[in-house]
Amino acid sequence: MTSPHAPRSFRVGLVQMCSGRDVARNVAAASDLIRRAAQRGADYIQTPEMTTFMEIDRAQLLAAARPEKDHPALVHFCDLARGLNVWLHIGSMPILLDNGKIANRSLLISSEGKITARYDKIHMFDIDLGGGESYLESANYEPGRQAVIADLPWGQIGLTICYDLRFPHLYRALAKAGAKFLAIPSAFTVPTGTAHWHTLLRARAIEAQSYIFAAAQGGSHEHGRETFGHSLIVSPWGEILGEADVHPAVVTADIDLQLLEDVRSRVPSLQHDRPFEVVSAANASPTDVQS
Repeated sequence: MTSPHAPRSFRVGLVQMCSGRDVARNVAAASDLIRRAAQRGADYIQTPEMTTFMEIDRAQLLAAARPEKDHPALVHFCDLARGLNVWLHIGSMPILLDNGKIANRSLLISSEGKITARYDKIHMFDIDLGGGESYLESANYEPGRQAVIADLPWGQIGLTICYDLRFPHLYRALAKAGAKFLAIPSAFTVPTGTAHWHTLLRARAIEAQSYIFAAAQGGSHEHGRETFGHSLIVSPWGEILGEADVHPAVVTADIDLQLLEDVRSRVPSLQHDRPFEVVSAANASPTDVQS
């Protein structure tokens, strides 16, 4: 839980990437951008979904995935977080599970270089966008089964990944469980990003009355996919505090905890949930109708 003496503000840095099929090259690119974010004073730095490897072919994914306990990229990132004295959130990596399947796993690393939280993506991106563009994420990944909230020095953060964004009940549950910040590292497609990215992120911030940190993939990837980019930092009032374009970049913004408290006090909707049931109109019984 948050200490009563916790700092009242901190700086967030989002790393936007265009990851490919070469793990070592991706790790090097991420590390350079992470260092740049740290040089700008970021205390918490987030990378996008699939930081270390972007591929949809199952055989290549399995060949590149490693168990978490001996993943060389993760060892490197832990050392980097400790060396830079920052909280480093690896948006996700493909992690080989004991059952031979792959988890799309997000990992939060403390400034001491220790993994403090793990989250496996719950909602699988199984869609057909038309025009020959379709995805079946469940063919390659084992979905997670637990929502995760984790401690930062400034408050608690809810961990999610990309397609989770379309399930608002997840974010409300995280906020009601104590999250002040919501992480949504992503690799949105261009069609869905153009249509919905900004709207969905601002809506989740407003509904959950929480800061949104969403590092993204952006650009043309080696396996042929194009991602939308536009990494965003959004306030609990729905204001965009920082945004990238499509290319690899670092975005930073200062996070004011007093603003979050003011928003939640002004419109205390997180306290106003009421139980209800959904019924057909024929069976409804409004309280103000006399029989």
